[in-house]
Amino acid sequence: MFCKVLVANRGEIAVRIMRTLHEMGIASVAVYSDADRASLHVRMADEAAHVGASPSSESYLRMARIIDAARAHGAQAIHPGYGFLSENAEFAAACESAGIVFVGPSPDAIHKMGSKTAARRLACAAGVPVVSGMNHAARNADEARAFARDCGYPVLLKAVAGGGGKGMRTVDRDEDLAAAFRDASSEAERAFADAAVYVEKLIERPRHIEVQLLGDRQGHLIHLGERECSLQRRHQKIMEECPSPLVAAHPEMRQAMGEAAVRIARAAGYYNAGTIEFLVDAERNFYFLETNTRLQVEHPVTELVTGLDLVRLQLEIAAGEPLRLAQETVEWRGAALECRIYAEDSDNDFFPSPGRITHLDRPSGPGVRLDSGVYAGWTVPLDYDPLLAKLAVWAGSREEARVRMTRALDEYYVAGIKTNVGFFQRLLEDDRIRRAELHTGVVDEFLRRKSQPGNDAELEAVAALAAQVFLTVREPPGKDTSRNAGAAWRLAGRDELLQ
Repeated sequence: MFCKVLVANRGEIAVRIMRTLHEMGIASVAVYSDADRASLHVRMADEAAHVGASPSSESYLRMARIIDAARAHGAQAIHPGYGFLSENAEFAAACESAGIVFVGPSPDAIHKMGSKTAARRLACAAGVPVVSGMNHAARNADEARAFARDCGYPVLLKAVAGGGGKGMRTVDRDEDLAAAFRDASSEAERAFADAAVYVEKLIERPRHIEVQLLGDRQGHLIHLGERECSLQRRHQKIMEECPSPLVAAHPEMRQAMGEAAVRIARAAGYYNAGTIEFLVDAERNFYFLETNTRLQVEHPVTELVTGLDLVRLQLEIAAGEPLRLAQETVEWRGAALECRIYAEDSDNDFFPSPGRITHLDRPSGPGVRLDSGVYAGWTVPLDYDPLLAKLAVWAGSREEARVRMTRALDEYYVAGIKTNVGFFQRLLEDDRIRRAELHTGVVDEFLRRKSQPGNDAELEAVAALAAQVFLTVREPPGKDTSRNAGAAWRLAGRDELLQ
């Protein structure tokens, strides 16, 4: 096993990786930019190396600086986390050339599975159904339009490289395709330094379900079940759960999707942790979507349900150890939910909300897990994705987990900046979320309903409560008003009461 590992990331994922490193007795090395000098991941690390200015292009994406830092600090391996260089085949190869172990798959597997069009060809060769679409990048808007006409609108333009909803546009009409192609290509170039775009038939109102994989260097591959990732806003996942309510109700789906995922990974010669993503239509037919050749943001829900530490397993596999798990020994217990807590104003179109965190209350209790990269007094920078933390809960059933998440969100309080905690509190009370009637457009539909005038029962209730409190505080001295103390706390707001 390694003696020292450099974590080539920042924020909550760097902190999460370091916790496992500390438990395993492995020294950790952090890298940081100018903006992250005082970050939690730097404070937690045994050693730290400055790698550049605040923009990620000048720090976290500088391969040579990351590798030089690993060499200077004597790190034997580099864990990339997710994002930044985690799915960069060139970086994985550069680590190998430098004699440093890359905690992830081989450069060849990343290359085969990192391109969406190449991964589609791989899935087809493995006999896995794919969404109707192009298996190569469109040379221009005219070629994209010709394909869209053949397969029929609506279609989806998608970046060949990357993910996270970047470089993606829905097109409903022929006359809109040229502008959408131009916008998608431009966004893909900015996000991934690759403007290539292809066309895929749009499956309307699908569920987004992904399968977690693990494979060792000896060729042993298994899956750890599925995660439901259908709750998205603008093609970006915001809340995930394990198991998928749909798959849990139809166990044969888990076996079929798991076997399909393993076939794709085996065809690529894959090892370490990875994810195969699928779209599922209303008839429960599933189609290969894409692969993620790294640890996923939402991996905690799988860990909570299976009882496994995926980072520990990644490190063991990277060190050449055989996977000691067999498919038949993997068990799934209870249900887990995860909310991605962002520094953003959900009442202002989710606009980023950087700034100094002046107060922080963390939820706790049985079945509650918080993967966080922040602390009171820290300033959330403008330079990076505004993810603050991932709040995950486990319980014996999905409904129990939903109630527990609601309680945990009530306890989670951040002052000084805006967060999306209140948005999740409202979302979890929605009837369709309660009934697990999920698809990738549910959140956008929920937001549209809430924005319609005259349809906000919650606002009416708050107004009525405010009127009651106003009347109460005008009562004559000596009258018992203790029953309204809770209402006064909620209406005044903790910012005011804590000062």
